[in-house]
Amino acid sequence: MTNKSASDNADLSASEAQPALTASRAAAAACERLEELTSKPMQGVTCMEPTEDGWLVEIEVLEDRHIPSSADILALYEVEIDLDGNLLAYRRINRYNRSSTDIGGRGRR
Repeated sequence: MTNKSASDNADLSASEAQPALTASRAAAAACERLEELTSKPMQGVTCMEPTEDGWLVEIEVLEDRHIPSSADILALYEVEIDLDGNLLAYRRINRYNRSSTDIGGRGRR
């Protein structure tokens, strides 16, 4: 039989009280924060990975709509979200035509 110390119980209680930010919630939070700042429509999440402080999310954004839509200008943004879903940083990492086949995002460099 193992005796748990008070600090072990406190650590366990703290981790149970605050659930981790799931990938789905992190992606939604990143999209919401980026749309608030850029006022541009989000096309979708293209890549995400956990970090020490939260999540790094790559989001495709419609920067400039054209006719035909194959001439639209899209951009990839990296968005850093902390474990509470707050924005830490964001940056545009690429811009390209929708019809482009070589967009070179984070997972494709």
